[in-house]
Amino acid sequence: MALATASTIPPTPRVADPPPGAPGGAAETAAAPEATGGTQPARTTHTGSLARRMMLVAAGWISILLLVGGLALDHTLTGLVTRNFDEQLGYMLTGMIGSAEIGPDGEVFFIRPLGDQRFLEPNSGLYWQIRGKGHEDFPSRSLWDRSLDVPEDHFDAKPHVYDSDQFAGEPLRVMERSIILPGSDTRWMFTVAASRKDLDEQIQMIRSILIYSFVALGVGLMLMAGLQTWYGLYPLRHVRRAIQKLRTTGAARVTEPLPQEVEPLVDELNALLAHTERQAEEARTHAGNLAHALKTPLTVLMNAATAKAPNLSDTVIREAAVMRRQVDHHLARARAVGRRAAGMSRAEVWPSLEAVLRAVERLYEQTRFDLDGNHDVSVALEKQDLEEILGNLIENAAKYGGGSVFVTVDAGDDPRYCEIWVEDDGMGIPEADRVRIFDRGARLDTEKPGTGLGLAIVRDVVEIYGGRVQLDESEDLGGLLVKLKLPRAVA
Repeated sequence: MALATASTIPPTPRVADPPPGAPGGAAETAAAPEATGGTQPARTTHTGSLARRMMLVAAGWISILLLVGGLALDHTLTGLVTRNFDEQLGYMLTGMIGSAEIGPDGEVFFIRPLGDQRFLEPNSGLYWQIRGKGHEDFPSRSLWDRSLDVPEDHFDAKPHVYDSDQFAGEPLRVMERSIILPGSDTRWMFTVAASRKDLDEQIQMIRSILIYSFVALGVGLMLMAGLQTWYGLYPLRHVRRAIQKLRTTGAARVTEPLPQEVEPLVDELNALLAHTERQAEEARTHAGNLAHALKTPLTVLMNAATAKAPNLSDTVIREAAVMRRQVDHHLARARAVGRRAAGMSRAEVWPSLEAVLRAVERLYEQTRFDLDGNHDVSVALEKQDLEEILGNLIENAAKYGGGSVFVTVDAGDDPRYCEIWVEDDGMGIPEADRVRIFDRGARLDTEKPGTGLGLAIVRDVVEIYGGRVQLDESEDLGGLLVKLKLPRAVA
């Protein structure tokens, strides 16, 4: 019994080709290959270039790392140069303090001259000055007619260093310290200053070296990233050539050695090719089987029509019924193959089983139907195919049984399959005939109506989905036991 009737698709009518230049002729066909199923490959949309993505990521990270590293290195090197410059000022300031004494007149003087000759050269860029409140400034000769502007409103117990622009065109680095010398209550401010020209030139030279070095390093890294991208993506060109070889030479698989990262893609491609090849082979098999099945009825009709047989109408009706059964059978197989190819098939067993029983109970009101087993199991089949399988099995059990049908869901212990048992209390099938009964048109009981295609359809559809069907003897009811093993749906 087929509870879900297969819908037939009318063939596309063939029309004669219009003459060239006519509407819809060769000119329009060439202009619109998509509408006529032309051989031009369809242009697929893409999400951008892998090489461009990799280069953008590499350029971004290289730029960030070089920028951060350059700033850190610049801060470190300029800090070292500045600290070295400040240490030199500190040595001079310490020498000033160590040489300073208070004279009888209360003024400060040096008991020994400072060692750097630049203190004696006017405007040399190196200066010192001692200032005390209520006393005249004691400056170096290098200051000439100038003086260092030192604030007197604070006390620097430790050396204090800062930058100053008090001399026009000559930025200074100034270090000062407040000292109370022995024999005096005056707070003396010792100051030493040096032009920043040499310091700034050193910092500028360091930064120039860093910029040129990091630019060269960045260009080198980008070239290396480009080479790495080209070399890393080169195996994809092998895949492209291999696929082109499949299309042009008729090869069946991609067999070229490829890197490990590309192997999963190639394996999936080979699996897809194998799947497509199986589908094409199944389609050829279906077409051949259908042609073979229709040949005999057509021959009978041709012979009867040629001989002008008196029972021609009965022959036509009988042979047309045979051809219709064959067409229905092969349509069921083709529909199952197409649904399996779509993937992600899923059907709940218990609701489908209850729907089938409601339909069968109306035909066999005297038969008792019992259900048991797992209510929540799902199988990797389309619901329509599952109901067709269950409908054929349960109707056969009710038709050839003695009045009792028992269905058990998930009776097996294999976690990969859901095993459904359909038992009846009829005469059963001898073991020698349990294989032959699955052949198309095979019937052991010819007194009851039927086509002999029910079990053949069940076997074909179940095997298409990767399941199995087996006949046995029912220990509880004594009749036939059909063990149906269907693949479980992925959770």
